[in-house]
Amino acid sequence: MRKLVLAISMLAFVGSAALADPIQDRQALMKERGKLAGQLVKVVKGEEDFDAAAVLTTLKALQANAEKFDAEKLFPAGSDKGDTTAAPKIWEDKAGFNAAEDKLLTNVKAAVASPPADVDALKTQLNTIGGDCGTCHQSYRIKKG
Repeated sequence: MRKLVLAISMLAFVGSAALADPIQDRQALMKERGKLAGQLVKVVKGEEDFDAAAVLTTLKALQANAEKFDAEKLFPAGSDKGDTTAAPKIWEDKAGFNAAEDKLLTNVKAAVASPPADVDALKTQLNTIGGDCGTCHQSYRIKKG
């Protein structure tokens, strides 16, 4: 009986892995990333009050998001077709693509390790993080028409 339960569990796991859609997974991850960055932008623009604890919570969530990024799982061979704005350069320059993501993660970790004490400090950190996002989008994303 135990072997049967194990076998069924393994089949269920393999089946769920086969159903995973890397395009949808990476789009969901990036939408979450954009939402988190947007929350910080509202603070920088003065649309929301600066609350150090809330900013740190958002930065930690952004770090967790960046830590979930796995180029091998999110951008496997063949996932350049379909409903995606991923540029072919991702697959042509995996090392550069991974380096760009690593740079973002490093800068987000630095922001978490040294949380901003005021809006100006957050603005500086967000300019760095946003620059990382922009650099990656310029090189590795197809602009929508």
